[in-house]
Amino acid sequence: MARYVLLTIILLTTLPADAERHVDPLLLEKLAAVMAENSASSDRFEAEVWLKASEQRLLPFVNDGPERLRILEAAYRESHRQQLDPDLVMAVMEVESHFDRFAISKSGAQGLMQVMSFWRIEIGRPQDNLTDLETNIRYGTTILAHYLDLADGDLVDALGHYNGSRGKLKYPERVVKAWRSRWRSKTQRELPQLQASCSSYALKACRY
Repeated sequence: MARYVLLTIILLTTLPADAERHVDPLLLEKLAAVMAENSASSDRFEAEVWLKASEQRLLPFVNDGPERLRILEAAYRESHRQQLDPDLVMAVMEVESHFDRFAISKSGAQGLMQVMSFWRIEIGRPQDNLTDLETNIRYGTTILAHYLDLADGDLVDALGHYNGSRGKLKYPERVVKAWRSRWRSKTQRELPQLQASCSSYALKACRY
């Protein structure tokens, strides 16, 4: 009995920060399914238009041309898979890692979208490399889309959930600022989630 209690304490104290709070069975199911899928298809013409417009925006962050293209292609493809605006995904990556695929946070989050490594274990894919940009973006977009669904499209709540800072506006403010000032390629009217969040939360990032 004492050994069981000791083992339980060790497991709980060695879990990544907020692991228990964020292990959602439905999200685990989605991650497992998405990570097992083949590449998603998308409209090639629309993708090329977006890639051309976005490459210059990404240039200040990523000097390597082939890596820059891989990031953009993966962001567009996985955003399309999850029905997310690819510009939002780029804004999240800017805030989370400044597009450093080797970035590791104090809490152990890794890669472009700062994904916690425990997700790999939870879905039975310990072999997944979160510094691989395609893998990381697929995880990150799946998690973000899930939290948007959970929040009924409330962008601020979903971003807070993604970052582990629900109820605070600092992180959503940063993402929305990056989205509106650097990455947005659609009008605000075409982005109902952004428009609703700007209205409901009176974000400072929406004032210009």
